[in-house]
Amino acid sequence: MKNILEEIVAHKAKEIDSLKQQFTTADFENGLFFERIGKSLAKALKERKAPGIIAEFKRKSPSAGTINAEAKVQQVVKGYTAAGAVGVSVLTDEHYFGGSLDDLRLARRVLEKPVLRKDFIIDEFQILEAKANGADVILLIAECLDAGKVKQLATFAKSINLDVLMEIHSAAQLEKLCPEIDIVGVNNRDLTTFNVDLNASRSLAEAIPNDFVKISESGISQPDSLNDLWQHGYKGFLMGGHFMEKPDPVKAFELFVTELETT
Repeated sequence: MKNILEEIVAHKAKEIDSLKQQFTTADFENGLFFERIGKSLAKALKERKAPGIIAEFKRKSPSAGTINAEAKVQQVVKGYTAAGAVGVSVLTDEHYFGGSLDDLRLARRVLEKPVLRKDFIIDEFQILEAKANGADVILLIAECLDAGKVKQLATFAKSINLDVLMEIHSAAQLEKLCPEIDIVGVNNRDLTTFNVDLNASRSLAEAIPNDFVKISESGISQPDSLNDLWQHGYKGFLMGGHFMEKPDPVKAFELFVTELETT
């Protein structure tokens, strides 16, 4: 079976080469949001006494194809946070997910809550780019980075005051943890095949050290599932497809929150 993640990362490396020909470090350091004091997603999750939903804005994915081509990023993310999202995630990969840095900037302009730049980060240049365009949190995917690279990128992100979310899918990937990580996310979707299984989060819950904030990602569509994972120690839940596949993502989010509060 084709390894989709390897394909995406190879394409991302080509994008970065092009990026470095167009921009310098100074260009990012002079960016609109670079000096902005960010909001910590880890802190926001730690302070909550109830499950925290990180609601995602995305237009398409390799597994689902086009999810929602009509939604407007500012309208959706404002609606998410007004209805109780602890933060938002914005897909910025264009080729595979239909996102852009424009989406990240637009979200930042209308939000005070933490914003995660969701992308395949393999280079410090992308972290500078994330900061300059309004991100509070960056994602490092353990599946496509060795331990040394995770440490390097996480350290660099912390040096410019960004939270770091490291995403895992297996216990072996916990060996890549380092003190610079703030949040550990268990992706219930296997990024090599895009198959989904919530048991990934259940099985890894106790293996994740309590020093890290734990979140569960992907495949959550029922309040009962979220409540179950909350009992396993997960403070946050990254959800996107379940809302974005609806004609009105904000109404879908509001309905989910209502159902969650009554279960």
